[in-house]
Amino acid sequence: MNMTAIVMFFLFVGITLVITVWASRRTKTRSDFYAAGKSIGGMQNGLAIAGDFMSAATFLGVTALVYSTGMDGMLFIIGGTLGWAVILLLVAERLRNLGQYTFSDVVAFRLERKPVRTMSAIGSLAVAIPYLLAQMVGAGALIQILFGLPYEVAVVLVGVLMTLYVMFGGMLATTWIQTIKAVLLLVGGTIIGFSVMSMMHFDFAELITAAVAEHPKGAAIMAPGVMFTDTITIISIGLAFVFGTAGLPHVLMRFFTVPDAIQARRSVAYAIGFIGYFQSLIFIIGLGAVVYVTNNPEFLTADGGLIGGSNMSAVHLSKVIGGDLFLGFISAVAFATILAVVSGLTLSAAAAVSHDLYANVICNGDSDRDTELKISRITTLVIGLSTMGLAILLEGENVAVLALIALAIAASVNFPVMFLSMYWSKFTTRGALAGGYAGLATSLILVMLGPTVWVTLFGFDTPIFPYRYPTLFAMLANLVFAWGFSVSDKSARASAELESFDKQWIQSEIGPVEEQS
Repeated sequence: MNMTAIVMFFLFVGITLVITVWASRRTKTRSDFYAAGKSIGGMQNGLAIAGDFMSAATFLGVTALVYSTGMDGMLFIIGGTLGWAVILLLVAERLRNLGQYTFSDVVAFRLERKPVRTMSAIGSLAVAIPYLLAQMVGAGALIQILFGLPYEVAVVLVGVLMTLYVMFGGMLATTWIQTIKAVLLLVGGTIIGFSVMSMMHFDFAELITAAVAEHPKGAAIMAPGVMFTDTITIISIGLAFVFGTAGLPHVLMRFFTVPDAIQARRSVAYAIGFIGYFQSLIFIIGLGAVVYVTNNPEFLTADGGLIGGSNMSAVHLSKVIGGDLFLGFISAVAFATILAVVSGLTLSAAAAVSHDLYANVICNGDSDRDTELKISRITTLVIGLSTMGLAILLEGENVAVLALIALAIAASVNFPVMFLSMYWSKFTTRGALAGGYAGLATSLILVMLGPTVWVTLFGFDTPIFPYRYPTLFAMLANLVFAWGFSVSDKSARASAELESFDKQWIQSEIGPVEEQS
């Protein structure tokens, strides 16, 4: 066991628990629980948004992909950054002006609220669960190395802490934990990246030459095709990153924590800067791990594999750079990364059940505040328990791959419906339901029949659906069904929804009425 890492780990856990207690005393209303009282400034929210994206899937998973496959990992890096341009240009301001707590508020603004909210809530849960699993799998591997604990115990430990943060601290605690973690991760990533380049005399060509010499695949890692060999997969990954990022419920919720649309735009601008900088470090860290970790016997198992799997390549590199002290810092930061992201994900899933389903579907928008918050906390507990069990079954799966499945579902279900509801006047309830459920069913079925579930989870030799990522097929199904059922809808309800588009357009430009008074 690394005592330095363990001390830093407990120090961070202690700080976050203090924040949770502090936030719980200030979390009295629905706005406090779901949106931190709409009191977060643009820069802090930008850091929190960046923190949401700079998850275990990025720091551990994408680094692992660069470490394992080289240039193919760049597809994750570039795609993840481009997605934020879509949010800045198309989503942020209108989302803040039209919604209250969740993206379902926006989708249901001029459509029939009960069925549309139900569909949106199901979509939110379908995205949150695999993304949560990505973080939990990474946490399990990290704590396993840090403490020498069994993987199963490590997963349970993370699940318990995550549940406590959300149940008692809500969005305020989650935002502050996310902000602190983002700063720590940016500092840690900068130190690793700078150290790697320093050891390579700040010559990127020297780094590439050294990586090629050490990697088992040699020069092949400097060209695409090591991991992704077919066009369908590459297109699906690109769609998942660009449009899935703009459909992540826990990211979209952050735009309701700021006081107005101006701060929402500033949030994205800051987030793009932080994320772009960090993504550039990931490629350097991944190549640095190839050079200094690949053939280092200190980090290899008896059969030549990497201790903890490729997800731990960045953590092992930190020990090369700064010994046990820096390893302790990076391990604590990686753990902070996981805790912060799973808290935001769990909160978005809980809001889908308590705010969208209970308050607005079952209670017709007239729910009791205390009961709604109670249901949200119960949902948090249920989600925590269920994801612990699933994460144990998926031990060893690459966390970036699991996160990309969540992005694929978000691009196939949430983004098309949200985008069409904001920008297409002929979009109807019938089209939203047909498109949303078609995208959801297609993405879930293809994921079940693909390599991640059919082979890894069920244990079959070959998958029925050959691709890991269903984005191209599921997103197309959503758009085709949404268009077809909308243009063929001649009902009185469709006519009223067409007329109400002007009202939605005006409100999306001027902001909510209560903010104007």
